Amino acid sequence: MKEIRLGVNIDHVATLRNARGGIHPDPIRAAKIVEVAGADGITVHLREDRRHIRDEDVKNIIKETILPVNLELAGNQQMIEIACALEPNAVCIVPENRQEVTTEGGLSVFGQETRLAPFIEKLKRKKIKVSLFIDPKVQEIEAAVNIGADIVEFHTGRYCDAEEHNKEKELDFLVQAANVANNYGIEVHAGHGLNFNNVVQIAKIKQIKELNIGHFIIGEAIFLGLKTTIQEMRRIISHSRKTALLREIN
Repeated sequence: MKEIRLGVNIDHVATLRNARGGIHPDPIRAAKIVEVAGADGITVHLREDRRHIRDEDVKNIIKETILPVNLELAGNQQMIEIACALEPNAVCIVPENRQEVTTEGGLSVFGQETRLAPFIEKLKRKKIKVSLFIDPKVQEIEAAVNIGADIVEFHTGRYCDAEEHNKEKELDFLVQAANVANNYGIEVHAGHGLNFNNVVQIAKIKQIKELNIGHFIIGEAIFLGLKTTIQEMRRIISHSRKTALLREIN
């Protein structure tokens, strides 16, 4: 069972900047701290309304950081063209609703294969890895595999938001889906709503190779500092993964 990777989403550094205008706080400065803190990647969501991260931010982050950049965006022609021009390490296609506060669920790949497949092909021609942000459902995994996605990222929001008596059931959905995806040979990531507490069980799912965490890390950084928060998240997920490995060996 390999070490699990941590990607840090820095969108809300830009949210804070945009609330006042100007250039402070600078997402590039945040990206540099993410590097120093020992994270494995940087995630940014370029929304169509540009409510936080902007095109120039993405361009500069890709230029300035040594870490791989995972660019989240909507699956439409305009955004895919932008991604191809920016050339991040990876693109994660997500559902996007202008009225939503945050991403509300996974992308409906099943039934949209004909529309999404050309976007994936276009990105892969640019040597960009393609991830689809989906709910942990077998038909969505199979649809993602069929149209050539490299990665599926499971939306963990239902698990994170579940009442205590339902958490086990939601965790089982994630475990089963991770097994299905792994059997199909597609890489598994996960994210949304994760914090120091609820990440523990998710990090134990051995098929998950990467967790992408943003809102909690940026929020907690107000109190602990960004570097310290990232290092604590790294410590927790690494410890959880190692604990799961030891149990498997024993």
